[in-house]
Amino acid sequence: MPTRFARGWHCLGLEKKYRDGKPHTVNAFGKKLVVFSDSKGDLKILDAYCRHMGGDLSQGEVKGDEIACPFHDWRWGGDGRCKQIPYARRVPLRARTQAWPAMCQDGMLFVWNDPEGNPPIAEQAIPRIDGGPDTEGWTDWAWYETRVDTNCREIIDNLVDMAHFFYVHHAFPTYFKNTFEGHTAAQIQRGVSREDLRPAEKAIGGPKRTGNTSIATYHGPSFMIDDLIYHYESLDDVRTVLINCHYPIDENSFMLMYGISLQRPEVADDEDPEVLAQKMVQTTRIGFEQDVAIWRNKTRIDNPLLCEEDGPVYQLRRWYDQFYTDVADLEPEMTDRFEFELDTTKPVEAWQREIEVNLARRAAALESQDA
Repeated sequence: MPTRFARGWHCLGLEKKYRDGKPHTVNAFGKKLVVFSDSKGDLKILDAYCRHMGGDLSQGEVKGDEIACPFHDWRWGGDGRCKQIPYARRVPLRARTQAWPAMCQDGMLFVWNDPEGNPPIAEQAIPRIDGGPDTEGWTDWAWYETRVDTNCREIIDNLVDMAHFFYVHHAFPTYFKNTFEGHTAAQIQRGVSREDLRPAEKAIGGPKRTGNTSIATYHGPSFMIDDLIYHYESLDDVRTVLINCHYPIDENSFMLMYGISLQRPEVADDEDPEVLAQKMVQTTRIGFEQDVAIWRNKTRIDNPLLCEEDGPVYQLRRWYDQFYTDVADLEPEMTDRFEFELDTTKPVEAWQREIEVNLARRAAALESQDA
């Protein structure tokens, strides 16, 4: 694995978290950063340790447009320049620290990382979300954050993993395709729910899902937008946006975040659409946490032994390599368009037989109890 961190935009969470007038600590890219809001409300990101004598700026105080070091009160602006030293006649010309490019979009704060020190690349811009909290009739972000102690590549592999849907998420794809091109990598799938297992819906008390249609796309190395349509037995289709994003803490851990927003469903007059929407959100959360449990406990396999139905794991990893490679050294196979449509015939046949066996066993057990 490379010893550098990926080039690209990384989400640091919801921007409102950082707009309380206080400095915030973010451990990312093997460093400690400080995030603060200036008097105009613009969010700024700097290296957290003061270049003077090493004080921790994230433990300091926001004073006007600057962050003040708690050690000697050196005042640092969002551009990385020291603006004033209250006890000094002048500020040294070389009094600068690293300022990180920041961007706010769709209610989230992003930071740009580039090991070569270059500014953001226009082609790697994060697109605006179609739907979500800024759209009328949609719920606010349900946002969750958790630390995972493994290399962040492990979460990327999920994009091509068709088989885990049956064993982890209690559903299975009837159609599954991947496309990689430029800085984007997508998973297109249509799936149906398992009739023999519905623990999430039963736990939450939400409506019965029959399946889903999903287009999940990574935009750069760490930010995925999943445009989901859930199909229900007793409701019209419901659109959901699932954000799956992370930033590396160091080489062996990352901060995983995911956000859920959905279009409020049409319900009968005696039902509360907000209550039903929150049940749907919680069902989606349970599904995502099933992945998290796997990531927390698996190990990294650099040269996995694969069968044909495991999909283009190595091609995905080659696409992912581009973010750890100097721009001048990029190779066409990292960014050229690649498509792979997986033949789901064999797995679907096997899984349907397994479901039938499970249902038959359940029916026999019920008959035995009645007898």
